[in-house]
Amino acid sequence: MNVRHRISAHTFASIVFTGGLVVIGLTAAGCQTAYYETMEKLGYHKRDLMVSDVKKARDAQQDAKEQFKSALDRFTKTLNIQSGELQDKYEVLNDEYQQSEKRAQAVRARIASVEEVSDALFTEWEGELKQYSNASLRQKSQKQLTQTRSQYAQLIKAMKRAEGKMDPVLAKLKDHVLFLKHNLNAQAIASLKSELTTVEGNIDLLIKDLNASIHEADTFIASMEKENA
Repeated sequence: MNVRHRISAHTFASIVFTGGLVVIGLTAAGCQTAYYETMEKLGYHKRDLMVSDVKKARDAQQDAKEQFKSALDRFTKTLNIQSGELQDKYEVLNDEYQQSEKRAQAVRARIASVEEVSDALFTEWEGELKQYSNASLRQKSQKQLTQTRSQYAQLIKAMKRAEGKMDPVLAKLKDHVLFLKHNLNAQAIASLKSELTTVEGNIDLLIKDLNASIHEADTFIASMEKENA
């Protein structure tokens, strides 16, 4: 079964399985264990779920990057409009902020999912090393585990760094949206122009970190898929 099919199954992990099984919850540790056991019986191992979650986190970061670019573009245009258009432009800019917040939430959720499944994978892998009777195979598996953990550490570090840059950018955008909301006049727009450089700089740094995180995700996925080929 190829990775695409595995990803599809993971996406619909909350469906009701045949035989009248209830939807599996992911909040409690016991339910998580049941979820992983059920998925493994269906042929979807933690390794596959981990790759799937990394892909989703990468895609969420890509979406967030594009949305923050759009928000910056809208903000810049808002500073160059006539006072009679302020209400309409405020509504557009506010919508951009709301969409940016949603994208940021999606990134946080995807990263949390990556951490959850990777923790389960590494815990299982570590435990199963003790089950080997062949010392040579155990040593090879230990080496592969160490290498995978190292690759994962770089990946999650890049993801967390990008995640950490989102809140300051969102805070800046929210400040400006609120300021426009209560000061819909040409003077308010003129006073905001001095803040444009700061906003641009913050978003540029965020996009840089998102690009670095996306690159790490692509590298990690390629490595995992190569080993799984």
